[in-house]
Parts: sequence; C-alpha cells; structure tokens
Amino acid sequence: METQRLIFHVDVNSAFLSWTATKMVEEGKPDIRMIPSCVGGDPAKRTSIVTAKSIPAKKYGIRTGEPVSLALRKCPQLLIVPSDFRLYEKYSLAFMDICRQYAPVVEKFSIDECFLDMTGTHKLYPDPVAAACEIKDKIRDTLGFTVNIGIGPNKLLAKMAGDFEKPDKVHTLFADEIPAKLWPLPVGELLGVGESTVRALAKLSVRTIGDLAACSEGLLQSAVGSKLGRQLHHYANGLDDSPVTAEAAEAKGYSVSTTLEENVTTAEQAHKILLELADSVTSRMRADGARAGCISVTIRSTQFKDRSHQRRLEEPTDITGEVFSVAESLFRELWDRRTPLRLLGISLTALSHGEAEQLSLFRDERREKEKQLDKTVDLLRGRFGADIIRRGSIMDSSAGIGRKYKAHLENQKEGGN
Repeated sequence: METQRLIFHVDVNSAFLSWTATKMVEEGKPDIRMIPSCVGGDPAKRTSIVTAKSIPAKKYGIRTGEPVSLALRKCPQLLIVPSDFRLYEKYSLAFMDICRQYAPVVEKFSIDECFLDMTGTHKLYPDPVAAACEIKDKIRDTLGFTVNIGIGPNKLLAKMAGDFEKPDKVHTLFADEIPAKLWPLPVGELLGVGESTVRALAKLSVRTIGDLAACSEGLLQSAVGSKLGRQLHHYANGLDDSPVTAEAAEAKGYSVSTTLEENVTTAEQAHKILLELADSVTSRMRADGARAGCISVTIRSTQFKDRSHQRRLEEPTDITGEVFSVAESLFRELWDRRTPLRLLGISLTALSHGEAEQLSLFRDERREKEKQLDKTVDLLRGRFGADIIRRGSIMDSSAGIGRKYKAHLENQKEGGN
C-alpha cells in the first residue's frame, strides 16, 4: 500500500518586519508590529519603496511596493525602518534549522518559507496538526517571531492552506476539504493566477476556484494557453505531484533570494532589491575569504516559473559594486519589463580562496576604492551591527557612466527610526 504524502508549508508572518521587530524587542525597544510601521528606504529618495508593513499600517491603506512618500501621506506617524538582509538570513537559517529537527527533507522555497516532507513520520508524529503546532510554537518561543503552517497531501495544497487566516496559525487542506475550503475562494487566490489571467477567466464566467475546477480543460487551454490551462485545471482540483527536494550544501557557492509580499513591477524596485542582495551575499563571501568567478540571477514570476542567467567573469571578485553591476545586467536580459515578479535571487559560484589576484601593469584605482569601501563597511558592521550603515545607488547622469555605488550612515534614533 502506497504511503499517503504529507507536506507542511512553513511561512514567516510579515517576515522582514517581524525579523526587524524581533531584534528591536531583544534590544529592549518597543514592538513595531503593534504600531503603524514598515520596512522601507529613505523617504527623501523618490525611488524608496515599502517592502513590508505591519498590520496596523495596513489599516491605513499602505501597500507593499508603493513609494514611502505616499505611505507617509496616508499615515504621517508611520515608523520607517531600513531593511537588513544579514539579519533576515540569520533568522531564516534559524527557523529552517528548527524545521530540520522534525522533517527528513526540508526544501527552502525562499528566504522566509520552506516545505517539509513529513511523509512516513506518522509513528513519530501521529497527529500532523499537533506536530505542526509544536513546530510553530517552538519557532515563536525560541526565536521570537510567528509562522503559519499549512498541511496537505502535496506542496500546492500545503501552501494554499498556509495562506488562510494569519498570523500564528496552523491550517489543513486535504482532498476531502477542497470543496469547503478551496473552491469558494476567488480564482485570483490560486497559485499561478495573475491579474491578466483573472481577466481572461472572467470572460468564461470563471470567478471562483470552484468554477475553475468545474471548467473543461480544453476550454481553459483555449483561453489562457495549453500549458497554463492544464496547470490551472490541475491546481484547482488540488493536483500537484512536484517533489520536496532538499537543497545541496552551500559549500560550492553563496546565494540569497527574497520573496516580496507584493510583486515587483518596475526596474527601479528590482534594482534596489538586487543591490541589497548583492551587498548581503558578498559580505558573507568576504568573511570567508572567498571570491566568485561566476554570478547568476534568478527571477520567479507570479506563475511560479523560474528563469536564470549566469555570467563567467574574467577575474574572480568579492566587490559588492561589481557583483551588483553584473546582476543588474543579467536582470535586464532576463526580464521582459511586463511580467510581475515575486522573487529575486543572486548566486555566486566558481569560488576561489586566498589573496592571489590577476596582476595588472596598471593599478585600477576604481577597484581599489571599491574594495576599501567594502572593507570599511564590513568593519563598521562588525563593530556596531548590520544596520549602522546602508548602501544606496544613485544615477550620475552628468558623468555619463551609469550607476555608482555609495555607502551612507543612517541616523540611529530611539525606537529604530
């Protein structure tokens, strides 16, 4: 008799804001999850956006991805805290380590969510809901932030269950629960259904996931295309056979990715995120005395389709500005400037160690300045914490040389301002 699959999906509630709040609470500061607050850039910069928000901020109509200046007009007392990918990586590793104490296979889906394959663990954990509650409570009590856990017979249903009522909840979505829990939902809440697909399905009078499940696969394919139509029909009926796959050890490279609460829709948003990712992953690599000879960028669409490009370098690097420059170029090659994106990631591979570098007859003053800048940033963060200094990017159009990179100190105010 074939063993019934059992999959958990663990998702951190408002990850970036929760992780920042957790650190601040540990420092004896107020819990910013309880007040209108957001993670975002410098309000004085036109390109600064909201990347995460508290529940009280949401009540003011503040949306992820909107300009910080607009959010402040909606809520003048909004507390804005800077993003900190090093902190996020720390807590990401910590909560996934707890998950690995319970599941034989854990798949990192993004920095703040993972899948656990609990198949065959019924003797250890006879009650899946009780096991999920134990994991959830251990993460909350040990690390100080909350997660939602969805339980189902496959990855799709587990993830859909995890998106039910939040925060700090456990939900199930098994086959016999699909008619009551899944089918009444608006079709736009199904994985892989974006705004354009919602409009196309509305022409077929398909407005709920149940309508989608009842629609013929052939009719769907004629409306949205063969591949997508088949996938959506399967998803609406709770069908998904994708495996939970454990990631290979990161000894061969360094990587970081992030899933935004709302989709990335502009190049400006993407570039800001890529700069922070490049800053984060290169600092980790420098701490290990490594340099990368290959850089790759991954994007994930709202239909959960991943695309990636990579580039081999003439000379290995550990310089943040150089990694960002290549990542930005790869992103331009990858993105069609139309498809909304939910994940961005950077990976550094083809590693070399030690101080040996290709010698040049001419000293590259620009590279030397950027290397010194990186060393200074690393030193300051090591002494005073990761949020003591922030990286930003500006366009120097008068010089005609594209993007430059600078580090600037943020004023550290009481309460994390």
